[in-house]
Amino acid sequence: MMLAGDVGGTKTLLSFFEIRDDQLVELKRKKYASNDYESLEIILTDFLSDVNGKIESAAFKVPGPVIDGKAKPTNLKWSLDAKKISSQFNIPIVNFLNDLSAAAFAVPYLTKTEIIEIKKGSEKLLSERFTVIAPGTGLGEAFLICENGKKIVLSSEGGHSDFAPTNEMEAELFKYLNKKFGRVSYERIISGSGLPNVFDFLVDCKYGVPENKTLERMKTEDRAVVISEMALNKNDKVCEDALEIFVSVLGAHSSNCVLTNLTTGGVYLGGGIPFKILPMLQGKIFLNSFLNKGRLSSLIEATPIYLINNNNAALIGAAWYAVNSKK
Repeated sequence: MMLAGDVGGTKTLLSFFEIRDDQLVELKRKKYASNDYESLEIILTDFLSDVNGKIESAAFKVPGPVIDGKAKPTNLKWSLDAKKISSQFNIPIVNFLNDLSAAAFAVPYLTKTEIIEIKKGSEKLLSERFTVIAPGTGLGEAFLICENGKKIVLSSEGGHSDFAPTNEMEAELFKYLNKKFGRVSYERIISGSGLPNVFDFLVDCKYGVPENKTLERMKTEDRAVVISEMALNKNDKVCEDALEIFVSVLGAHSSNCVLTNLTTGGVYLGGGIPFKILPMLQGKIFLNSFLNKGRLSSLIEATPIYLINNNNAALIGAAWYAVNSKK
């Protein structure tokens, strides 16, 4: 039997499962309000209180970096230590994975109903190398390399790499953000905090005047949500332009990731934003930007793009990581 967990600043989701006929079979699942507990150990004590049988391995998805089996989850006061949990609960193998690493590990196990195809790939150049990129509150990235029967997750902080403009408008955006922040990463643009940066650039640099309704909604609502909704409903030209820049930069950066690790097996989009702006991701702006890679465009043309359509992908990834870690 194995244990998987999705640890977050708001909730912690635990799942107890086993493998039958090479499939995950969930035996028990329970959700906890993370801030109601002083530690993950207290939650585990409750969750495992009525479990009979030995747990062979465990894996937990956590927000933030994991170093030497230790982590300090974002927005939680907990300190996580894999060795401590292994000893306290008599679990031989315990691992922590950051959010995107867990989602990346889930990729080979996602069913057709759990993904939405945005772009087809070429069978000739498909590999078992995958990119997961997730614009949400921030910009998360990870890679999965499947070789010689092994699955290797490469964690990444590529969302903080330097933004490279690809046209004159983006060059102006870079100058604006560089003056404001002193340095411009991709996360400053393609994230929940980044989209309002693009909107502010268009307004401050006189590229457009937003609708009064947009400004009124922004006083009480999440600015990125307002921009996205006004753009998709074509109720505000400035919002439309901001979202177009957003998806163009996302397309370019996604194919940059493919070139970096030759992940022609596919780009998988996760996070809270892509599903909400799916019509834009299916449009020409995103795809043209993704494909624009000059002499190596053939590699990019061969790479499929999918949207992850399962909110529990990270938990699935953690579960399969637990399975693979005991082999």
